Amino acid sequence: MKNTMKLFLAAAALTAAFGTAHAEDKPTIEIMSSWTSGGEAAALNVIKTEFEKRGGVWKDSSIAGFGAADAAFQNRIVAGDAPGAKQGVIGLAAADFVNQGLMNPIADLAAAGKWADALPKSIYDLISYNGEVYLAPTGAHGESWVFYSKEAFEKAGIADEPKSWDEFFAGLDKLKAAGIVPVAWGGQPWQQSKVFNMILLSQVGIDGFVKIYVDKDKGEASVEGVKKTLEILGKLRAYVDDGAAGRNWNDATAMVITGKAGVQFMGDWAKGEFTVAGKEAGKDYGCMIAPESSGMVYIADSIWFPKTGNAETDKAQKLLAEVVMDPAVQLEFSVKKGSVPMRSDVDKSKLDVCAKKGLELMTAGSIVPDQAIVLTPQQVGLLDDFVDEYWSSGSQDAASGAESFFAIFE
Repeated sequence: MKNTMKLFLAAAALTAAFGTAHAEDKPTIEIMSSWTSGGEAAALNVIKTEFEKRGGVWKDSSIAGFGAADAAFQNRIVAGDAPGAKQGVIGLAAADFVNQGLMNPIADLAAAGKWADALPKSIYDLISYNGEVYLAPTGAHGESWVFYSKEAFEKAGIADEPKSWDEFFAGLDKLKAAGIVPVAWGGQPWQQSKVFNMILLSQVGIDGFVKIYVDKDKGEASVEGVKKTLEILGKLRAYVDDGAAGRNWNDATAMVITGKAGVQFMGDWAKGEFTVAGKEAGKDYGCMIAPESSGMVYIADSIWFPKTGNAETDKAQKLLAEVVMDPAVQLEFSVKKGSVPMRSDVDKSKLDVCAKKGLELMTAGSIVPDQAIVLTPQQVGLLDDFVDEYWSSGSQDAASGAESFFAIFE
């Protein structure tokens, strides 16, 4: 009996040891992200599910708010405890880490997968540094969107989407008269900067926008464009509710979903919240590009791969990059998150009416880059501070505000 028991225990120990070793052999990765809202989490789960289906082990380290997530990531880097992957935007912030030698290149994987053929050249160039590919793009977002409640518009007697800012403000007056909060305002600096940019694009056009942010142009047309932008931004103050300060973007989206508010200025990731709530684009809610705009501001998300000094993590990074760039994953991810797939070879017929509008603008080249793509992280912070101060104070005139804006680039 004792011998039998010993044999049983030995077998059990061997099985446990084999199971542990087997688990350790699986490609394991910890990913840090700020994707925590309903739509974002659902989109991230698309990647996770496929990663696990291919034998990977997923460790989620999501932190609400990209500012908090970025700070936590930097602390981990400084402490020498980098995660295996990080969700972040394509732009100069990623370039800083790459130039410091803190990121793993995935050029061999990109070459094998022919990413250069599948991605728009502008995007492929942005994920490449010194001839090496470092980032795996997940999706592009348009940031010039105004989402509106069909129910609220009908109640207020707004029959058509406003084409000009004058028509837009007339519509907001109708919403206010109907007892509906006209604008679901996300009172956080980064959200307010998005609104500033979509208004700016409508005032200076695509070439003018690029001149200001890329060329740092301070000519008369640029200055006048910023002045007009600040005037329109300031006028919006009269149409937000008292609880707007500090409001999260997804809470503002919920106000439109429930018909408590008429419109929200936000990137197309807001569609993910509508989708989770069972709302259909074009039926329950509408999406329009900001009035008088000739295109849209865009930003692109990606996965970064920090150096960890662990060979097994390096393998897991390659697997994750393959999963992210899989055409089926790109499509399902975009449907859940409200973005536009980065690959040009996905089935576009499955995209909603809003995504198709955004894709048309991107295909036509009617797009300009978000400030995070063309400005340093420090300049992005200064822009957020400037817009927040202008919005919150309500006392600065547009002319002096324009001077403060251009000081960001000095």
